Amino acid sequence: MSKFRDELTRLAVAERDKREGSVLSNPGMHFPWLQERIETVVTGGKKKRDFTQTTSVCLSFIQEALLKHRWQQAADYMHSYLQTLEDSDTFKRQAAPEIIWKLGSEILFYHPKSNVETFNNFADRMKNIGVLNYLKISLQHALYLLHHGMLEDANRNLTDAEAWRYGEKSSSQEVLINLVQAYKGLLQYYTWSKKKKELSELDEDDYAYTAKSQNMLSQSCKTSASISALLKTPGVWDPFVKSYVEMLEFYGDQDGAREILTNYAYDEKFPSNPNAHIYLYEFLKREKAPRAKLISVLKILHGIVPSHPLMLEFHMMLRKSETEEHQKLGLGVLFEFLDFAGCTKNITAWKYLAKYLKQTLMESHPAWVEEEWKSRRNWWPAFHFSFFWAKSDWKADADLAYEKAFVAGILLGKGCRYFRYILKQDHKTLKKKIKRMKKSVKKYSIVNPGVRT
Repeated sequence: MSKFRDELTRLAVAERDKREGSVLSNPGMHFPWLQERIETVVTGGKKKRDFTQTTSVCLSFIQEALLKHRWQQAADYMHSYLQTLEDSDTFKRQAAPEIIWKLGSEILFYHPKSNVETFNNFADRMKNIGVLNYLKISLQHALYLLHHGMLEDANRNLTDAEAWRYGEKSSSQEVLINLVQAYKGLLQYYTWSKKKKELSELDEDDYAYTAKSQNMLSQSCKTSASISALLKTPGVWDPFVKSYVEMLEFYGDQDGAREILTNYAYDEKFPSNPNAHIYLYEFLKREKAPRAKLISVLKILHGIVPSHPLMLEFHMMLRKSETEEHQKLGLGVLFEFLDFAGCTKNITAWKYLAKYLKQTLMESHPAWVEEEWKSRRNWWPAFHFSFFWAKSDWKADADLAYEKAFVAGILLGKGCRYFRYILKQDHKTLKKKIKRMKKSVKKYSIVNPGVRT
């Protein structure tokens, strides 16, 4: 324990000589009552309630220091909080190592005087103290090493964790072991991708090409073995899926890649994950799958994230479909996309909507437009088409303002403030387009003329 305490206090600065009977929270602020409680515990006093209160107060001070990024102060309090490892309460004593690890690693990650050696020593000691958290600590330790570009050390750390066992193998321990193996697989994938890049720069007739190709195959087999077990466990495993599928595609195993992605997207055991459907769509697109198949995948993505950029691609597919149901949905997809604040400046979406509104009304489907507009007429005018937005949009992007004005004119008529403001602007490039817009709005607007909004 003394060595462990020394590791944390090694970061303390020399300015502690004024703290004889107190604990610092901020420069100039002292808490003698807290020190008294700490001393009661350290000197073997019988006030067990004081012990509990002291560690509880210490923990709240550490949390506050972390929130305010006062790393030195957090390290100081951490030194006192280590007492909780000796708590008489069994539950608290067992929970302490994980709390200390999480807080301590956060402090050491950001502390200006911390370094890799300090973090390594801390992690190694925590693995011994918090034996039940060995796998979690090993995994986070490896990620820390990866963050610092120490791939070999991270791989060695994961290899040790992979071979570690404690007591009977539980289901939670099995998931952690699979996760450790999968991260080891990611490191192997990184090596494989570097060799792939090197291979692309060689001539296929070159002897080195054959050697590197065989080496890559061996590396991919290791990666496959490391990652495949994890992908059978429900969870969000995006980086592992992408890496694994890339290798399967590289070696021509399209069926294997499709099976992995299909299960990841549609298996009910896995949580809802937009990326799973994106990866499947991108794969099917590379395979030049039928449009109906692509539409079915994007339809699910639309239900989860209607503001995703792929919705514009989805709209174009629906628009080109011969099915009237798809054509109608294509209009709804655009309206839903523009319901989101993050999409309001997307000029492509406004262009598509302006063009498709005109097409829909030309083809005598005003009911489609009315259906979409019914739920939006009370809030879209202020959200998109206010006088403020007209001035702001015109100043920032005249092309965007033109497209929005066209839509505003169709939905709100010539009396719309947005439409009227853009109509009055003198712009060399857009002058002719604005005149045509005026005619189109007069012909296709879904509201009575003269209504002001």
